Amino acid sequence: MKSFFVKNALVLSGSLIQGFGMGLFLFPHFIPSGGAGGITVLLNYWFGISMGTALWLVNFILLLAGVKFLGKRFALWTIVAITMTSISVDLFEQVGIGNRMLLVDLILGSIFLGAGIGILMRQGVSNGGIGVVALIISRKRNILPGRPLFSINFFIFLFTAVIIDWKIILLALISQWISTMVVNIIMQLSSQQIYTFDWRKKA
Repeated sequence: MKSFFVKNALVLSGSLIQGFGMGLFLFPHFIPSGGAGGITVLLNYWFGISMGTALWLVNFILLLAGVKFLGKRFALWTIVAITMTSISVDLFEQVGIGNRMLLVDLILGSIFLGAGIGILMRQGVSNGGIGVVALIISRKRNILPGRPLFSINFFIFLFTAVIIDWKIILLALISQWISTMVVNIIMQLSSQQIYTFDWRKKA
């Protein structure tokens, strides 16, 4: 029972942290937080759907594809994560920051994003969207999820850049490089440093 509450606290914390990075720092500049974030930015750009709502829809649809491979418990935990993330994105988007600096927002947003994703993946929970695909690949090939996460997101960033602005792909790739490094650092921490779930096994 104690482990359940610890895991629940970490999942909520990881979701809040990545939502903080996305909503306060990345999305105001239309910088995709990942593959799902890229699709979210496109939905917002095309249809005016709020970032939080679009993010939840994209993540939920992609999550359905991962239930068969990752299990129902994994799906339930990930629904909790994407819901908390979407709520926090909408919440932090309302915070006004004067004299924004793109580089500072890019770095801070990417660090918080990577920290949130890393905490979630340490618990065997995806941050949703492409993270589901990355976890499936990582378990099948026994590799860190940061590598497939970066590769898949690259192609989505490319498409988003073609539609909106070419500078987006550069900003998105920098963001992904920073956040991926943070994810891998957290994934490699010893079990004594953070309560962890064996992410290589089916939830």
